[in-house]
Amino acid sequence: MIAGEALLDAFINANILFGVAFVLWFLVRAVMCRVGLRHAYGTQLWLLNAVFLAIICAPFLVAGFNALQGSGVAKGVNVNLSDMVVSYYLNGGLDMKASDFEGLILMRDTFILNVMNADGIVAKAAIATFLVGVTLGFVRLCYSIFCLWRIVTDSYDIRRIGRVRIRVSDRVRVPFSTRGFRNYFVVIPSHMLGMRHDMKVSLAHEFQHIRQGDLEWEVLLEALKPFFFLNPAYHAWKRQVEHLRELSCDSQVMSNGRIDVQEYCETLLSVCQQTLRRDRAFLLAVPKVTLVTADRTPLKVGKSLLERRILSVLDARRLRHEKLVFVAAAIPLIAAVAFTSVAIQRPGDWSQDRLMLSTVVNLDRLDEINRLSTFGRVRN
Repeated sequence: MIAGEALLDAFINANILFGVAFVLWFLVRAVMCRVGLRHAYGTQLWLLNAVFLAIICAPFLVAGFNALQGSGVAKGVNVNLSDMVVSYYLNGGLDMKASDFEGLILMRDTFILNVMNADGIVAKAAIATFLVGVTLGFVRLCYSIFCLWRIVTDSYDIRRIGRVRIRVSDRVRVPFSTRGFRNYFVVIPSHMLGMRHDMKVSLAHEFQHIRQGDLEWEVLLEALKPFFFLNPAYHAWKRQVEHLRELSCDSQVMSNGRIDVQEYCETLLSVCQQTLRRDRAFLLAVPKVTLVTADRTPLKVGKSLLERRILSVLDARRLRHEKLVFVAAAIPLIAAVAFTSVAIQRPGDWSQDRLMLSTVVNLDRLDEINRLSTFGRVRN
């Protein structure tokens, strides 16, 4: 397999894995809610991040499995999904013409070959759509980073704590945090300088985001967003991360016991009112993590994020044995993702079942040719 085909194959696998992993994540989350772990927001966020890393590392997992097969350790182990479906067909599991079934099985290989050779209208449309989408995505990302840089550079320092620089800006009305190559920045609206309680809540919240590593994850998700712009599972995944990191951050800040519940909720509501005042440059500026984001979704299903955050703060619960719960949930989830990443690979060679399927297809074609030849002789 040449480098281009291998890269395209890995990209297709990543898109499939995001869809499968998102479904598995919802199943695990449903189980956690049923057993009383609905408020384990930190654990749920860790699970999402761990599975994300498993998807990114899937090519290395596959390479490791192939190495084990090549060395003879896992020689007899075949978990390829395509081979399983072929075996199921040959055992009479599907009522379909052999040639039609072979075309279905080889659809992915045909698509990859057509894209690599730019052969056919479908392949050309796919190439054009991907190139245009990625280009627009990167232009948007670069412009967003430029807007963020302008906001940060136009603000001014009021304090520096290690690598964290607290800055005040006249251009923003909502506190947020971001990072550069080395330093972290917490930007506070200038109108908050005389509001001691709001300043206290905002700084505690943004510092917690920095401690949790949320800014690094936001940078990674935004950087990959142009490549997966057509994958709804990726966008849904990113929204889940955004929601859970806010709920987890609220939970961690309140667990310290330094901020009153009423004071925290009032600050969230007060800042949320400021987000209703649209500032296009601020909305476009990424990657950043804000204290509150107004929910502007036209079609809302269930509670808004702000409502969920306030309810979670009012009904805060401390999870015991958090690391143990994470390990117990992460092992089967990551194992399922690893198994799927191996199962969806293109078959490396011709198995006995595939040879048998090819034989059946060839026999059907010979039979069709003979039938047409006989029909022609009878007519003559």
